[in-house]
Amino acid sequence: MPPVPRSASQPELTALFASVQQHFQDVIVPLWQGPGWNADMALPYEALDAEHQPLAPQRYRAMACARQLYVFSSLIGQVPAAQERAAALFRSLQQHFHDAEHGGWFYSIDPHGAPLDQRKDLYTHAFILFACAHYWDKVREPLVESVLNAALEVIAQRFATGDGLYEASLDRDWSTLDSGPLQNPLMHLAEAFLATLSVREDIPVQRALIELCTGMQKRFIDPQQSVLMEKPLGAVDNWFEPGHQFEWYFLLESSPLLRDSILHASLSRAFTRTEQLGVDSYTGAVVAMLDLEGSAMDATQRIWAQAEYLRALTLRPNNEASVLRQLRALQQRFLHAGGWYECRDEKGEVSRKDMPSTTPYHLATCYRGLVDYLG
Repeated sequence: MPPVPRSASQPELTALFASVQQHFQDVIVPLWQGPGWNADMALPYEALDAEHQPLAPQRYRAMACARQLYVFSSLIGQVPAAQERAAALFRSLQQHFHDAEHGGWFYSIDPHGAPLDQRKDLYTHAFILFACAHYWDKVREPLVESVLNAALEVIAQRFATGDGLYEASLDRDWSTLDSGPLQNPLMHLAEAFLATLSVREDIPVQRALIELCTGMQKRFIDPQQSVLMEKPLGAVDNWFEPGHQFEWYFLLESSPLLRDSILHASLSRAFTRTEQLGVDSYTGAVVAMLDLEGSAMDATQRIWAQAEYLRALTLRPNNEASVLRQLRALQQRFLHAGGWYECRDEKGEVSRKDMPSTTPYHLATCYRGLVDYLG
């Protein structure tokens, strides 16, 4: 894709974004109000095929339910029946996934609603906290805030390791699985803490967030390249993902609390190198995985990484041309009349045509960033 000239006007960007946002509301959201919704279970199917038929359910995940709760919470007041759908998803989160015996939430249930993977993982709990913060902000119902508080409590009491970081996974009864901390769950926990702080003053959460970022700097940032690795430093077969670098950058840059942190300085230093190594300068495609030397370990191009790069660009200075170029890349390479392409391979060919229920979350957060950017 040829570079956009620097003289590109904001009206062009505004018009393009309006088209993309309309696609989200007119095409993507109805997929999950209609064919993607299992009314009997009151849960979204895990994925739809290219013809909008649900893939045969093997499981339902609490994380997928929570991501859709966020999406429909964000649409309250904009999309008909969004509040009713958010309420149904919130009820289902509690009904299907809450562990009444041990506390917390199961990872998944089987197609009939019985607990399947009963482990407790931080990734799931972070998304429950994130979704409940956004939902509570819209409805202010005491029950929603009580679930938010329960998620905070279980994260602090069960997952915390005492050094600002958190175990990635524990057994159903909270016994250890020796998982240790992992980057991705910790990033989404930071996102959930930020969401909580955006809807209420909470000193313990603020303290936990600062300690989390301090721990990330110490345990995950490579001292030479400043990139944030997926596993703690010293782990075997470690790697970094450009999409996650950009996602972290956005979270840190968008927060007055974190903007002056050492972690923010590291991600800022690594931004240009991550672009050079992880983004195709012609197509704008973001590769999935790189080793520390910058060689591609997985050159798959995923829509979520594309969305995170675009969102991060909205917080870079004097960057209108880059934002326009990447919004075009997202629209032309990943969005289509029937929905979206989840992945393209290293040659740019569509490699996944199914549409997971978890992806609209990435598009919704990206578009929220663009709304703020266009202001």
